Amino acid sequence: MYNMGEPRIKIVAMPKDTNPSGNIFGGWIMSQMDIAGSLAVRDLNVGRVVTVAVQSMEFREAVKVGDVLSCYAKIMKVGKTSLTVRIEVNAERSIEGAHRCLHVTSAVITYVNVSSDGKKCPFLIPITNS
Repeated sequence: MYNMGEPRIKIVAMPKDTNPSGNIFGGWIMSQMDIAGSLAVRDLNVGRVVTVAVQSMEFREAVKVGDVLSCYAKIMKVGKTSLTVRIEVNAERSIEGAHRCLHVTSAVITYVNVSSDGKKCPFLIPITNS
């Protein structure tokens, strides 16, 4: 993914993650995206954050068992209490010895900073967009 750096997560899609049609559950993919986004936020050392919003997603390609899913994450905006992260997902598939890279989906996820009791709070340290 251009300008996204190295993937935050690379994981092989396994049979346990499939729906009755044999494709990987969209919810499993969304979970990997959320983890990738939170890892990007973690690099800022801001403390505890929780997911509060996911902008629209459209699955462009089905993910199959054995595909290597790569989730890229880039911080797009930092506010007083929240951060928005762009997530891009590709699947690498081996077909008859040839590798194909498929764009699966993308989304923007918003995380909010919370105190130890789970209440929204401002970041304690100033954060600048990178």
